[in-house]
Amino acid sequence: MFASTRQARVAGALAGYLLDLALADPKRGHPVALFGHAAARLERVTYRDSRLAGALHVCLLVGSVGLLGAALQRWGRSWSVAATAAATWVSLGGTSLARTGLQMSDLLDRGDVEAARRLLPSLCGRDPAWLDEQGLTRAALESVAENTSDAQVAPLLWAAAGGVPAVLGYRAVNTLDSMVGYRSPRYVRFGWAAARLDDLANYLGARVTATLVVICALGVGGSPLGAVRAWGRDAARHPSPNAGVVEAAFAGALGVRLGGPTHYHDELQIRPRLGDGRQPTVADLRRAVALSRGVQAAAAVVVAFECVLRAPSVRAGRAWRGFFAVSAHPKP
Repeated sequence: MFASTRQARVAGALAGYLLDLALADPKRGHPVALFGHAAARLERVTYRDSRLAGALHVCLLVGSVGLLGAALQRWGRSWSVAATAAATWVSLGGTSLARTGLQMSDLLDRGDVEAARRLLPSLCGRDPAWLDEQGLTRAALESVAENTSDAQVAPLLWAAAGGVPAVLGYRAVNTLDSMVGYRSPRYVRFGWAAARLDDLANYLGARVTATLVVICALGVGGSPLGAVRAWGRDAARHPSPNAGVVEAAFAGALGVRLGGPTHYHDELQIRPRLGDGRQPTVADLRRAVALSRGVQAAAAVVVAFECVLRAPSVRAGRAWRGFFAVSAHPKP
């Protein structure tokens, strides 16, 4: 029996993390994929070339998911740990991220560029047709870095903080950003609300992730000081206030240089330089996957440790309040 609702949420979040380690993403009928299909169908009705229409689209979808999560959590109070574990599991993607990153490195090691191009959409939304081996390596490494926050650390924090509705709502926001949060002619206005809400939802998670990159860098032969230096110097140059923080920390930790021409299906972006090392190699991509796994595990430890530290302080606060209440109203 858990002493508090918070402890139950944390226990559920950690159980979801362990489920992701053991099972990775569901193979069929993934709730996130089902949500994506529903969002695409709704877009046929809600789409207008305006920010207001985009905001309505986001509110309808995220609001519906949040209400569903709240109902599940309220209805299942007796099994809240299991509900939070299930919601966390389907919202995480750290194990699949690591497996895909290693699969990409294996393909590039064999020189199978065409197969690597076919795999790249599993990691990011860039146009693989423009990318050679070096470009694929950089794209994969940057995606592993960014998604360490988006697919693992941030959802774990949201699950521990708010349980089922919080983690499902976060995943809905992040999924919508990946669908419409582009600066293409179609989505520059319609996707504005999704992109800005995703920036807010990931703000803390990205900075926790970067901090853990600094702490875990030595575990992959990296440089904590390099991670701090690149984070402080280069992150603000990136067009994303969150991806820049995480990618810069990874670049500095691994001693590589990220950024440069970045091809999407609708546009070419010239990304700023992150880090001041060499161009990343396939070996660096493998180190990035190992660093990502270390950060994921460290995030779970942080969530558990914070709950342990908080519990005594909460009990102490209740004890002191009880003491002062008795002192103010002594027994006759």
